Amino acid sequence: MNILALDTATSSCSAALWKDGGVRSRRLRTMAHGQSEVLMGMVREVLAEAACGFSELNLLAVTTGPGSFTGLRVGLAAARGLALACGLPCLGVTTLETVAHQVNEGERAGKTLLVVLESKRDDVYAQAFGAGLEPLGEPEAVSPDGLVRMVPATPLLIVGDAAGRSASALARAGVKAILSSAPGLPDAATVAMIASMRWRLGDESPSPVPLYLRLPDAVIPKDGGRIRP
Repeated sequence: MNILALDTATSSCSAALWKDGGVRSRRLRTMAHGQSEVLMGMVREVLAEAACGFSELNLLAVTTGPGSFTGLRVGLAAARGLALACGLPCLGVTTLETVAHQVNEGERAGKTLLVVLESKRDDVYAQAFGAGLEPLGEPEAVSPDGLVRMVPATPLLIVGDAAGRSASALARAGVKAILSSAPGLPDAATVAMIASMRWRLGDESPSPVPLYLRLPDAVIPKDGGRIRP
């Protein structure tokens, strides 16, 4: 099973190739902007390193958000375009689920896991998971002070690039959170692993669509943004 996975949804850009039951090649770069300029170069590199051609791929996978509006469009457009050109299915994986899977089993044992990602605004993107990575609620855009209502039980383990300020807000509400040592941003290698598991279980979801939890900062006016004379 050869899976090409992409992520451009947050403050990084990554591509990974899953082949013969494991990640065979991977590229990851931390970057808040410019993913569109480097993504396809990463794709070519991971395919070449794993000695896998586009014709040998079986599945595409991509993060669907929540995350940057521009970043999400870059990754989804690339994944959909490649899937269409190669005649392949494409699976979507949320950024929150991806980061949750990056926490090892030993660290999350017996704990509630809270994933919190930066939204580039005052709020954060958040979702709670059980120790077995089962979702305990829906993804939300919430202020750090509002996270306390999302925590059904303690001890609490928190992960993500917004973990620091979220843990401070929880502490003010009397909830102690343990900061995870896992990476706080999505990695395409993890996306590929999740896609492999889902595909083996018969997941044939429709083409992935972006998961937006709030309106974009730039909103088109009712007049379409036309310049008035």
